[in-house]
Amino acid sequence: MPKYLVIRFSSIGDIVLTSPVVRMLKKQVPNAEVHFLTKKNFESVVKNNPNIDKVWTTDGSLKDVLPDLKKEQFDEIIDLHANLRTWRIKSKLKVKSTSFNKLNFEKWLLVNLKINRLPAIHIVNRYLKAVEHLRIINDGEGLDFFIDNSIKSNQEILPALFTNGYWTAVIGANHATKRFPAAKWIEAIKAINSPVVIVGDKNDFAAGQEIADACGTIVFNACGQFSLLQSAAVVSKAKLVITNDTGVMHIASAYNRNIISIWGNTVPAFGMTPYMPSNYANSFIAEAKEVGCRPCSKIGFAKCPKGHFDCMNKISVSELTEVAIRFLNK
Repeated sequence: MPKYLVIRFSSIGDIVLTSPVVRMLKKQVPNAEVHFLTKKNFESVVKNNPNIDKVWTTDGSLKDVLPDLKKEQFDEIIDLHANLRTWRIKSKLKVKSTSFNKLNFEKWLLVNLKINRLPAIHIVNRYLKAVEHLRIINDGEGLDFFIDNSIKSNQEILPALFTNGYWTAVIGANHATKRFPAAKWIEAIKAINSPVVIVGDKNDFAAGQEIADACGTIVFNACGQFSLLQSAAVVSKAKLVITNDTGVMHIASAYNRNIISIWGNTVPAFGMTPYMPSNYANSFIAEAKEVGCRPCSKIGFAKCPKGHFDCMNKISVSELTEVAIRFLNK
């Protein structure tokens, strides 16, 4: 029985994007035993995945987990994070390991010199390169995200107005330059004029409330009120998900929702767009292609380095809402 350790420490979206590798390892390698190592605060992203035999977590120091990992005698490490910490794990466990190309130089060229040498390959397919020696074949089933049975249904956690159908606005992101401005959300929600659940963490509550106050009873501000898994349950039943470039976007992809993804300082060329190989017609990219300073970072900033925030401010709300209404009327 071959035993594999898959490593991806963070963050939500990046971990969800590893789910095809985990599934194909489990289903295509005879008798495979698949373990997964991540940070403790991201355990909920993988703990319900039936393709993972055991989840390992760390607080970041590795002292809490390395001795036990050594005892497992893994046959191979599939390193899907590829940083100094994973190098340390591999050097300590002393077993065969594979990784993937992070394309850091190519990303640097695009961010700093606006020279695009990035291959048109989604990161999921780059992750799969790490296991191609095991004769893994892409099954085309997309991403996975699993919710345990203890999560309440939407009928229990949403107001009555939203139990007959809604769309979801994902307003959060780790960096401000990846967040669609509240004023533009308000403009879009008023134009769409259909019940919407706003999803985000507690840091997004104030922005969510500003939007809700401006748009009235068609908006339910769930920011900070639901756990990640409850938010995922909401997303899983939404008729449409309009989302910043953030982890919940990839959860929506796992449920094959209609998705409008909004791109500010980051760009689709990085290979992190919604991954839905069975139906890319469900996905629309909203971006201001004409803004020449994009991308200004492969991650993001606390504020626009140039002060104008054109990458978000110049996105056409009318085009976005036209697509949204078309998706809602499918």
